Amino acid sequence: MRTFIGIDLGSTTTKAILMDENRIVLGRGITNSRSNYDVAARVSKQEAKISARFTLFNQALGTKGGADRLLADLERNFRLEQFLSELRQLEETCELYLDNPRFVEIKTTLKEALAVVFRKIEGEAANIYAPGADRKSDFFRDIAGSRFMNIAEDVARQAGISFDAMLNIYDKSIIDIESMVSSDEAVSLQLLNGLTRALRDVAGVEVSEADAQAALKKVLDIELEETYVVGTGYGRVRLPFPKEHIRSEILCHGMGAHMMFPGTRTVLDIGGQDTKGIQIDENGIVANFQMNDRCAAGCGRYLGYIADEMKIGLHELGPIAMKANKATRINSTCTVFAGAELRDRLALGESRADILAGLHRAIMLRAMSILSRSGGVHDQFTFTGGVAKNESAVNELRKLIKENYGDITINISDESIYTGALGGASFAHRAV
Repeated sequence: MRTFIGIDLGSTTTKAILMDENRIVLGRGITNSRSNYDVAARVSKQEAKISARFTLFNQALGTKGGADRLLADLERNFRLEQFLSELRQLEETCELYLDNPRFVEIKTTLKEALAVVFRKIEGEAANIYAPGADRKSDFFRDIAGSRFMNIAEDVARQAGISFDAMLNIYDKSIIDIESMVSSDEAVSLQLLNGLTRALRDVAGVEVSEADAQAALKKVLDIELEETYVVGTGYGRVRLPFPKEHIRSEILCHGMGAHMMFPGTRTVLDIGGQDTKGIQIDENGIVANFQMNDRCAAGCGRYLGYIADEMKIGLHELGPIAMKANKATRINSTCTVFAGAELRDRLALGESRADILAGLHRAIMLRAMSILSRSGGVHDQFTFTGGVAKNESAVNELRKLIKENYGDITINISDESIYTGALGGASFAHRAV
């Protein structure tokens, strides 16, 4: 099967879209960008191919009763298999670092302590991936790191060894694990094992185990040929393919927004490092644009910094801000000064919710300025990027557009974070 892939290499996450010859999206993939852009590109592409396998398996099952539940359980159990595999690799890598001369006197104790930690995480894995389980992140590094921190300190104390020594080994090992990309054979085995688990767990499915196994094996035999790949995003110059396969973020976000919502004329994209206001025509071609030109103020990195200052998760910012009684006036969206102003506001007794509401409004005011310089807001308006998932940011944006431009159709997709990759995949298709 000929496929066309777009990869959007962002500063915080890397996204990939895989589409077929009919421009139908078969798969989506996302991973942490971290510092190794080449690995991030490979992992996101592999995740898009895995997602495509799920889509093809769903098509193979057809409309048989309970097929949707079987597919959902397959995905959940595959992620469990994937997590357990990466956890084993992480433990093996940690053991390799025990040969460091600095650990020679406590090597045996360290190995036993690490084994205790990994057995506990392994024992928790089924609950982490249980139906309806609440996970703050789906990335292995985040899940494994969180559990390691919670467990290892107590284990180190009980073993009479330094927690810093265990942490040092973990930090080195997790970087190595992030640089690994699973082979196609390993992924196929994880999918087959995941299906076995799913068939055992799901009841009332009108498809036999033999038919389900045969359908999945047939899907796994389909070659997903990479006919053409286009890269874009913050780290696009590091993408491991020729320059003629690279397109600007502006072009890809404009085209991606057009593919999601064909009536789009104005696009706002707020990513990790920049904010872009884009005007496009009826064909998705960019007519004009503006973007922040000095720093990442008011972007995803800024919100991440605020979350760290308040010691909460990035995903908690929006819900907390939505509880505000008023929006505190924030004088600066500069990351350098944000921490000091934040602490001053809290010291004055202002509520977290009111402060966060003010921060979100300040961010959207900055975005509105960029949109104004790009040519204003025209019907229809599409908001893309990771910040489009923040309900407080969306709420403030809607109010500001209403105040300044009246009734405008505002489009926000659940898949907004993939907009740039979608545009890249479309350019890949057009190239062939």
